[in-house]
Amino acid sequence: MDTLETKLKNKEACLGVIGLGYVGLPLAVEYASAGHRVIGVDVDAAKVEAIHRGESYVGDISDEVLGPLVEKGLLRATTDFAELAQTDSVNICVPTPLSKTRDPDISYIDAAVGEISKTLHAGQLIILESTTYPGTTEEVILPRLEETGLKVGQDFFLAFSPERVDPGNPEYNTQNIPKVVGGVTPACTRVAASLYESTLSQVVPVSNARVAETVKLLENTFRSVNIGLVNEIAQMCSKMEIDVWEVIDAAATKPFGFMPFYPGPGLGGHCIPIDPFYLSWKARASGFEARFIELAGFVNASMPNFVVNLVVEALNDSSKAIRGSKILVVGVAYKSDIDDVRESPALDILELLQSRGAELSYFDPYVPQIRGFDAVRRVETLDASTIAAFDCAVITTVHSEVDHSLLVDHCPRVVDTRNALGRVEADHVLRL
Repeated sequence: MDTLETKLKNKEACLGVIGLGYVGLPLAVEYASAGHRVIGVDVDAAKVEAIHRGESYVGDISDEVLGPLVEKGLLRATTDFAELAQTDSVNICVPTPLSKTRDPDISYIDAAVGEISKTLHAGQLIILESTTYPGTTEEVILPRLEETGLKVGQDFFLAFSPERVDPGNPEYNTQNIPKVVGGVTPACTRVAASLYESTLSQVVPVSNARVAETVKLLENTFRSVNIGLVNEIAQMCSKMEIDVWEVIDAAATKPFGFMPFYPGPGLGGHCIPIDPFYLSWKARASGFEARFIELAGFVNASMPNFVVNLVVEALNDSSKAIRGSKILVVGVAYKSDIDDVRESPALDILELLQSRGAELSYFDPYVPQIRGFDAVRRVETLDASTIAAFDCAVITTVHSEVDHSLLVDHCPRVVDTRNALGRVEADHVLRL
């Protein structure tokens, strides 16, 4: 243990990262920027080749930051898991999706651990960062690693540290977001904390891995439940002809006891639509029904249908059927000013509109194409003549450089799910 901590302090350790996506690449870059030697492993050869060229495919990492680290030899990438034998630590940053039945899919974790076990050696630190259900680190990873004959807390160290990546956030990033970490043993926690302390601004040790796993799920379940509440309020206000945005703004003036959340077309991203179901699944396995979590998931999943019904209403007011209508979806990324479409509710809205026979196009300066929607045409420029060709426009994502007011002036019907137009007085604009 002392040997690894000393190597970390002196920047003599070699650090491994499995999975070079939105979580793994920024982490690898932070390690390398702090002076550590880093080996990144990914099964996607295209990502590995891009890193070799010093080209970033993650929006929060610029080529200007990545390139010099590669040139100096501080960061290199490979598809060969055998190179993990050279590393003193390995962070697992692989996807953890849900199955079609909304059960946790930890197959990527299983595959990564299988590769790690082939090269696990004395003194090595293994940290899982992929979001998962409480108990995964101890119940799934630990037994497989101890099959090597090495003992946790003595021969090797094992911990969990939840990723807290917020793509496109200009203020908070991997370096300055507090890093929670919990080990399988106290020694594991200490060693894992020393790794992050050598690189990141603040480390928050907790008593064990299960606590750390649950921290991540609580953070995103908190958001999911509150967004579910305000989405239900939005649907209720729509029925009662009350401006939900004005209600929220007024409620937010209360200096205590209220935190504003805002409605939208549904949940998107790699965390909030998925993570709460990891918690509810584990709760069911323990004989407990997490009804708040399940209900919030139901409400949030209903929002794309609610938006499509608003489109139907907008078209119906002008005696037009949705079938054959030309509809423009403005913004398909799941949040502002990024290119990430993972779990984006805009995709659900496109699918629902397509199933009803609409002729669809989309405009999003950050998303050049949408996989699986070949029949949906991309509009390159949002201008008066382009907008006038559509029967209805639906604002699902607000990008800062887009002039949404053009829609009010030139589109006969607009459905605004993000309050992008504010409290514009226009009969042809329907708001969430």
